[in-house]
Amino acid sequence: MKIFLQATPLIMGMAVAATAYAGRYGIQAWQAFKARPPTARMRKFYEGGFQSVMTRREAALILGVRESTAADKVKEAHRRVMVANHPDAGGSHYLASKINEAKDILLGKTKGGGSAF
Repeated sequence: MKIFLQATPLIMGMAVAATAYAGRYGIQAWQAFKARPPTARMRKFYEGGFQSVMTRREAALILGVRESTAADKVKEAHRRVMVANHPDAGGSHYLASKINEAKDILLGKTKGGGSAF
């Protein structure tokens, strides 16, 4: 019993020290979190399925541009989306055809047939 009574202050001291270090770490982590630069929120992407006949609005949503965007910006957006979804890089042939169809519609090069799928 005597050993237990002598060890109790040592255990209590270690517990207080551990709590102090944990509190110090928590305060430092909170200050680092508050000091970080603001980041842009994740954009909400187009969640719906595809319409039977693609409209300019749907094409703009697929490429992430406005319906009235200039041709060079449409081509740039098409390239960016296609790189992320290209079939040679593990993407889907269906999505690639829809992305190409969206570019054609926004550039006014519609063939009238829609996508191959």
